[in-house]
Amino acid sequence: MSDLKNINNKFEEKKVAIILVNYKDYAKKYLVDCLISLRKQDYLGERKIFIVDNASSEDSFKYLIKSAPEAEIIKNKNNDGFAKGNNSAIKLALAQGFDYIILFNLDIAIEPDCVKIMVEAAENSEVGAVQARLMLYKEKNVINSFGNVTHFLGFGYSNGYKEKYNSSNFYCKEKEICYPSGAAVLFKREILEKIGLFDEEFWMYNEDQDIGWRVWLAGYKCVLASEAIVYHKYEFCRSIKQYYYLDRNRILVILKNYYWRTLFLIAPAFLLMEIGQLLFAWKNGLLKEKLAVYNYFLKKKNWNYILCARKKSQNLRQVKDKDIIKLFSGKIWYQEVGDWKLKIANIIFNAYWKIIKNLIIW
Repeated sequence: MSDLKNINNKFEEKKVAIILVNYKDYAKKYLVDCLISLRKQDYLGERKIFIVDNASSEDSFKYLIKSAPEAEIIKNKNNDGFAKGNNSAIKLALAQGFDYIILFNLDIAIEPDCVKIMVEAAENSEVGAVQARLMLYKEKNVINSFGNVTHFLGFGYSNGYKEKYNSSNFYCKEKEICYPSGAAVLFKREILEKIGLFDEEFWMYNEDQDIGWRVWLAGYKCVLASEAIVYHKYEFCRSIKQYYYLDRNRILVILKNYYWRTLFLIAPAFLLMEIGQLLFAWKNGLLKEKLAVYNYFLKKKNWNYILCARKKSQNLRQVKDKDIIKLFSGKIWYQEVGDWKLKIANIIFNAYWKIIKNLIIW
C-alpha cells in the first residue's frame, strides 16, 4: 500500500501548465464553461493556467483579468494565430519549469479527471504527445476527434468524427495516433526541447499535424488517452472559411517531413489532386485563395524557409517513413465533405496509396 502511495505522490509531483488562447471576444462566449471545468480538476500536482490574448478588444482583455484571476495572461498586440500565440505561452511555461504543457481550446469543457489521465498517459517514456478524447459539446455521445489522421497527400482529419461513441467499437485506454488535435493535447517538456515548438509559418491549421509528425520522427509516440474526455463546441464552418491556410499548410507539412524518395513516389497523385483542388476552388468561389497558395510557393524567400525547416525536421529522424506511414490513410473520411466526388477520389487515391506504400522501404 505504501508503494502505491509513493507512486501516486511521484506521479502528482509533475508541474502542469494549461494554455488557452483568446481571440476577439471569444472569452465572453466560451471562458466561463472552460474555467469551471478546469477548476474542478482532481489532479493534485501543481498546475497553472496561462491565457494568451491575441489582439482582442480592451473590453475583452478586462473581462479575462476579472474572470480568470488565477491565470497568467499574455497580451499580444497583434493576432499571432494559433501557432505563435501558443508558442508565447509555451516558452513562458518552460522557463518557469513546468514538466507538461497542455493546450486546450477556449471552447471546451472537460471531465474532472481529464488532466490527471493525460498526465498518467504521458508517464510512459515512449510517449511524446497525448490527446484527450474530443466529444461534441451538444451531443456528448458523439465523437469530435478520436485522434487525428494524416492522408498521404497532407490532408488532416478527425478520426471518428460525428460517429456515436461505442465502447465496443472505440474503447482502448491508449491508442497510437498520427497526430493529436491542438484542441486538447499534452506535450512533454523534454520532447518540445528536442523537436521545437509549433512552426509559426503555419499560423493556423495543420501546425498540430506538423508537430505530431516531428514527435514521430524523433522516435516518440503520439497517443490518444480515450478516458480523458473533453467536450468541444466545434463548428466546421469556422475552419473551412480559412481555405488558404488549410491548403497551403497541408503542402508545407509533407514538404517538411517526408523523406525525399517518398515525395517522389507521391508526386503523380499530388498533381492529380491539384487538378481536383483547382476544380473544387473554382466551383466554390475559392479560386483566388487557391491561386494565392500557388503564389506562395513561387517566392524564393518562402523556399528558403521550406528548405531550412525541412532540414531541421529531417535532422530529428530516428524513424523511417515506412514505419510512420503505417498510421496514414489513402482515404479522407469526413462527413462534412462526404459527397460523391470525395467517394470517387477516395477509391482512386486509396488504390494508389496501397500500391506505393509497399514500395516505401526507407
